[in-house]
Amino acid sequence: MPGIRTAAQAKAWLEHQGKSVQAFAREHGVDPATTYQVLAGRKKGRRGEAHKVAVLLGMKQGIIVDEPEAENSDPQVAS
Repeated sequence: MPGIRTAAQAKAWLEHQGKSVQAFAREHGVDPATTYQVLAGRKKGRRGEAHKVAVLLGMKQGIIVDEPEAENSDPQVAS
């Protein structure tokens, strides 16, 4: 990655691609509200989904680790 984008650069990047924030969020399986919050600077992207959004937008370097789903999380399911 050539450099880290600012929020303004990330917005311009989305606009250059002709994508709305909603479309970007759907494409990457993230919450649109979180995406707007990261772009507005209300969430810093330090952990969780905000981190994932910031990395996908190029606003920070990082690794996206899929959260493991809890096995047998549904008590109704019997083995």
